Amino acid sequence: MIGAVVFDLDGVILDTEELWDEVREGLARERGGRWSERAQTDMMGMSSLEWSQYMHDVVGLTDRPEEINREVVQRMLDSYAHRLPLIRGAVEAVRRLAARWPLGLASSSNRELIDRALDVSGLASLFRATVSSEEVARGKPAPDVYFEAARRLDVKPRRCAAIEDSANGIRSAHAAGMRVIAIPNAAFPPPADVLELAHAVLRSVSGLTPDAVEPGSSRPEQ
Repeated sequence: MIGAVVFDLDGVILDTEELWDEVREGLARERGGRWSERAQTDMMGMSSLEWSQYMHDVVGLTDRPEEINREVVQRMLDSYAHRLPLIRGAVEAVRRLAARWPLGLASSSNRELIDRALDVSGLASLFRATVSSEEVARGKPAPDVYFEAARRLDVKPRRCAAIEDSANGIRSAHAAGMRVIAIPNAAFPPPADVLELAHAVLRSVSGLTPDAVEPGSSRPEQ
């Protein structure tokens, strides 16, 4: 029986995967980095410590990783101030599930981006626990951020459902032993072998109902 639901943020609630790509690529090109097509795929799911080090070591930016991180986050915050890119139907889906289960959030975003997004969207009060991968030892696809979300919710990982869109996110939640509900990212779709790790695959977040998370959960209790 499911005891809690843990959401990813980017690609599930916010349409930001391409924005992250644009911001990091823009910074790389401005500062003489070696951007490649695989850079975005490599960095999806990484913690801020990991992707900023990647941009220093692999992309070739000469700035210190902490400076790279600070600049990228500021550009993301500036974009959020202009328009928070909520995915259509995401707010309603979060509210539907919050009426049934305690909610957590396990995100690769920086803490300040998580807090800003949940505050602006009006969803902050619906999440009992939120975790940034910069607060754990390893980013996705390692399970650390999902383990920590379950710990803060005080629910065993095997009794949690995770809502994910990306290959590394699905791998992370699966490795944590959670029931995985995949909503494939259209811009960066997970490969078929990764989608096979999910217990259910939905076409969009609008289809995220209690019954999609746990079949039969909408039935009245006897």
